[in-house]
This record gives sequence, structure tokens and C-alpha cells, in this order.
Amino acid sequence: MRTIGKLITADMPLGSLWRLNPEQEATLEKLHIATVHDLLRHYPSRYEEPGQAKHIADCAALETVTLTGTITKSEARRAFKKKTPLGEATLDDGTGTLTLIWFHQPYMAKKFGVGAQVQVRGQVRERNKKISIINPDIEFSTGETTPLLGSPKSLAPVYPASAGISSQWFAYHIGELLGRRAHERLSDPLPDDLRARYKLPSLSASLFYVHAPQRLSDARAAQKRFAFEEVFFLNLVRLRDRESYQELGSPRLAAPESALGQFTARFPFTLTSAQARAVAAILTDLARPRPMMRLLEGDVGSGKTAVAAIAAYATVLSGQEIAYMAPTEILARQHFESFIGYFAHLGVQVGLITGSECRKFPSKISAGWRTEEHTHISRAQLLKWVANGEIPILVGTHALIQKNVLWKALGLVIIDEQHRFGISQRMALARGKNAEHTQNNTKKSVPHLLTMTATPIPRTLALTIYGDLDLTLLDEQPVGRKPVITEIIPEGERERAYERMRAEIEEGRQAFIICPRIEEPDPEKELALEAKSAKSEAKRLQIDIFPEYEVGLVHGKLHLHEKEQVMKDFTERRLHVLVSTSVIEVGVNIPNATVIAIEGAERFGLAQIHQFRGRVARSDKQAYCFLFLGSRSAASVARLKAVVNAKNGFELAEKDLQIRGAGTLGGSAQSGLSDIGMEALKNLKMVEAARAEAAKIIDSDPTLAAHPLLHERLSRTQTIHFE
Repeated sequence: MRTIGKLITADMPLGSLWRLNPEQEATLEKLHIATVHDLLRHYPSRYEEPGQAKHIADCAALETVTLTGTITKSEARRAFKKKTPLGEATLDDGTGTLTLIWFHQPYMAKKFGVGAQVQVRGQVRERNKKISIINPDIEFSTGETTPLLGSPKSLAPVYPASAGISSQWFAYHIGELLGRRAHERLSDPLPDDLRARYKLPSLSASLFYVHAPQRLSDARAAQKRFAFEEVFFLNLVRLRDRESYQELGSPRLAAPESALGQFTARFPFTLTSAQARAVAAILTDLARPRPMMRLLEGDVGSGKTAVAAIAAYATVLSGQEIAYMAPTEILARQHFESFIGYFAHLGVQVGLITGSECRKFPSKISAGWRTEEHTHISRAQLLKWVANGEIPILVGTHALIQKNVLWKALGLVIIDEQHRFGISQRMALARGKNAEHTQNNTKKSVPHLLTMTATPIPRTLALTIYGDLDLTLLDEQPVGRKPVITEIIPEGERERAYERMRAEIEEGRQAFIICPRIEEPDPEKELALEAKSAKSEAKRLQIDIFPEYEVGLVHGKLHLHEKEQVMKDFTERRLHVLVSTSVIEVGVNIPNATVIAIEGAERFGLAQIHQFRGRVARSDKQAYCFLFLGSRSAASVARLKAVVNAKNGFELAEKDLQIRGAGTLGGSAQSGLSDIGMEALKNLKMVEAARAEAAKIIDSDPTLAAHPLLHERLSRTQTIHFE
């Protein structure tokens, strides 16, 4: 039931304005839309030229039209040839009939049954002298003109449709709110002087023009305002949280230069200039009483682990402990063994904790500290030694953030592949649980935080999603490292790639082959991905392509001990070819592997392909990357050419941002940005300006006490989806 004469306010529940059925209520709840404010902040995804209101008798093929009539026939069925499920209905407006077809939506025939009065919008198609509209927008006709669709001068907004709620539902109800001037009663959270500086329209004007633009330029101006606003508020939250976190204080971690020099002198390489700059910045941060919050961003093979080891050494010398979190068990095990190599000669104990095992170095049966042997121990014993400070370096997966993991004095948290973890996971570890403070209930300091990623991030994304972190770049490769030769291989030229692999294997090298899936798809399932599976490809390669060599297989469904054995066999060169899924995307370090082939390369993001390519960029030998095409579409080839031509991962990340958007790099679910906000990340000047304005406000008013509208806006968590 509608409240016709009631004054509409921002926080008024939608259920008090309109009668919502259970399906609509559930969908709106899923979309975090509960109030008038929320609905007005639900923006269109695109715009279409308004369909001309016509009679069916006057329709012509390829016209976009709006029709009103009655459903006279409705059924759910399957297409004759491909058996695709569909819904089909006949629309009659008194001047003629027209067929409505919804592919893969047979439920639409039940929803709009015989006798339903409807309004339909879409493009008319003609076949065999019969006209139809495929996947039309449809809404029950209320006898009233839909406010937005009814204006011949305005563009038609198209909203993302969800189960139970169509684009027309949003258009109609948002149009009613605009007609009753609800948008004029929302407080504008952006300060007037800030809007004036950047020539941003007011909130009420922006809401009107984003939902009911007469020209596309009106919609673009509104989108610019909302994009700026989202980036501004995301930075405001990040910087406010950073200020709050840093007020807790951290231990000063200082190490003599002479000791650091002796530590790095054992490295089998010389630090690059970029590594030296990163180490200097990190050591400066560690020596301060405020917690470091730094993102170390380096291309594949740029030497992030060595930088992390130096930071860990400074922490150990200061009598503090280190937690090192990695996203997968394979990578955690690899870092565990790397840190044994860095610290064994110093008598420093190193632990490993994952969901399936715990290990300790040195082994209880090891003869001396110079061995690399480690042993399984019980979880309870490991946690006891960590809490007592006997194991100063603990490497692990998500298991590190379990409630029962306590440290004696956690001084440094290192998180590898930062983008794989949510902010809540990162902060759960970064806030640390020191055993003494927990037991004595005393005020605690927090550890320093160093996060790392080998996925190059466009500067706009780093300034927004990781706005609470200082950014350090490792933009140099080790001396002598050769660029990987990358080629796109059409289906008919596979043998050429296999011959290169065979030549490399004959020289004593090894090869990776990446597949998009583990198992073969169920042929009975409609739309099953036609992609090569790791299991079947491993068999084919062993029997048909490389019968004279050993082919191994690793994927995410293997038990841990099986994965370990396969990786050990490959590391020790008992396997010549390793077939894998994306489980080896990051961190796996096999310097002897010089060739990688990626099946169905068009199915992966550019940044992910770059990570795969990094598996063979681990030595001074020439390496090769072959991109096997599963699709010959021009768009697929164009995307993959960007991988071939990019000089480094940073250039490729910018290209991925242009082609596919920021969501593929940062993940919209983790970033807290809507589609409009994500598009803003293509505008570096806007992002820098929004961040600078947010920083200025937090510097002068960290609690936002003097900015009540900003504080109120941040409290609307259903609009800004922070973790």
C-alpha cells in the first residue's frame, strides 16, 4: 500500500512506501537496499535511447520500442535444436500480436501469465514474417506512465536486474521518488568548498541527472561526482583507520648497519638499487615508535623475499618476533624453507603452521644448525613455543590468525600476495595477540606491517584500495635476467611449441603447462566450459607428446602430502613437465624451469598470465611462454597481444585496467567500490585529488567531530561496503 501524501525522508523504509513481496524483500536485502536513501544510491549501469511508444501493427524490425498490452499465451519450454530452456509469451495490444522470448529464463513465462497487463521494451526482430523481442524488459502495467521510461526526451536508465526485481522495477520506483522530490531531502555529505574546487554538482542535482538524464553529458557529470565521492570516502575510511591504528604505537626495531651488512653479504647476489631503497625505507619505518604500514610492490622475480628477510633480521636482532602469512600451503612451505636458508647459520628457529600441518626447524634429530632438515611437530607444542618466544619466525597460511595463536612479542607482520587477503584478515594479524599482554591485560602496542604483492597494481588502485599503506616499488630486475619470449600459438601450431619444450628438456631444463580446470566438464551440462582439464591433458602429454619424459600433475584437490611430493619431484628434476592448474600462480620458485604453456589463455586475466609467466623468469637462462588459444575472437587476440608486447608487469596492469576495469585487479568485493567508483580508477588526477582532500580532513579532524555529515555518511555501511 502506498503512502500517497506522506513526506518522504531519506531513512524511510521502502516497505512503508510500497507493498513488497517476499522475493523482492529478499533481493533488496541482498543488495543492501532498505531505505529511500539506499534506493536513490542504486545507480544505472548504462543508458539506452528511449524506445518510442508504438502499437504492434506499426513496429518495424530493429526498432527499439515500448509496447503496452495483454499476455494471451505463455509457456516454459526448450528450444527445438539446442534444448535451451526458455520462456515464451504472446503480447496482444489490440492492433496485432508479437512474441516475447527469454532464453535461460523459463520462469518469466510463469511470472507473466495469461491475462497479465504489461509494459514491454526492447528491440524488434523479424524472422519468417513474424516479429518478436528477445529478452525484453518487462513490467506489470500499473495503468500509469513509468516516470523515467515515459519521457520521450530522457535517456532510459538500465539497472542491473536481480531475481525478482527487474530494471523496470527500479526505474519506476526511483522515478516515483524523483517525482515526489525525495532526492532534494538528502543531506549532501561533500563540503560546499570541496565541491566548488572541483566543480562537482550537488547531491540532489546529481541524483536527478544520474537517474533521469536528458543528455548523456548530464549523466556523465553526475557519475563524475559519485565517482569522486566514492574514492574520497574510501580514502577517508582508510586514512582514519590508519591514524587510529598508528596511535597504538609499535616497538622500535633497530639493527646495527654492520650486522645488516654481514647478513646480506651471505646473499648469492647483490641487491638492486630498488631493493636497497626499499630496505632503507623499511628500516626507517621500523625504527619509529609508530607502526609501519607499507606495501612492497614488485614485479615477478624482483626480489621481495630478500627484502622481507632483511626486515625480519632487524626484528630478530631487536628481540621481537615475526609472523609471515602466505595465501597457499605450497607458498607458505616455500617461504618456510627460504627463511631456513636465510637464518639457519644464526641459530634462529623457524616454524610453519598451516591448516594441515605444523613444522619446526631445526629438526630434533638434526646434527647441527647448518642442515636444512625440519620436522613435523604437534600444533599444541608449536603454539606453546611461539607463545614462549622460542620460535621467533612463524610462517603460515590463514592458520596464523586463529584465536589460539599467541606471540610473546610480535614485532613484525609480513603478508605475501596482499591482494589474496581481505582487509579484515590483514588487520586481524596486524593487530597481533602478544601472549604477555593478553595474559596480564595490559595496554599493548601493535606490530609493524609489511605487505607484499607480485601483482603490479596501477597507481590509482594502490592509492584507493590500499590507501592506508605507504607504497614502495621494486621496479628493477636482477642483473642478467632476460625478458621471457612470449608467443600466441593458434591451435594448428602447437607442435612448434612442443618442439621448443622438447629442446629445452634435452638441455636439462623443465616445463610447466597450465590448464583452466582440474576435471573434464560434464558433457550433459548445458554451457559446460570447453576448456582443457589438467587431468586429461597430463595423460595426453605423457602418452602422445612426451612419452620419453616424465610428466607430473598438481592441482588444488590433491592432498597436501601429494602436492608436496609432486613439487619435490619437480624441484629435484625427477619430473620434466608439470601440468598444473592456477595453484602455482604465485611464488613457486623452480629456477630450472624455462618454458610455460598456458592452455585457454584467453580465460585468464592479463595480470594472472603475467604471474604464470613469472614461474619461468627465475634464472639467467632464456625463458619462453606460449599462449595457447581456445578462442579466435579478435577481442581475445587483442588482449593477449598486450601480454606479448608489455615490457613489464606495471605496464600490463595499466593495460588490464583499460581493457577490463579495476575489478579484475583489486576485486570489487574487497575494494568497497561500486562500478562507478571502479571506473574512477582510470582517472589518476581524480584519485589523487580525492585522496589529498581526505588526507587534509583527517589531519585536521581525525575523529570527524567537526564534520558531522561526513561522519554520518561513513556510518551508512550499506552504501560503502567495507570489510
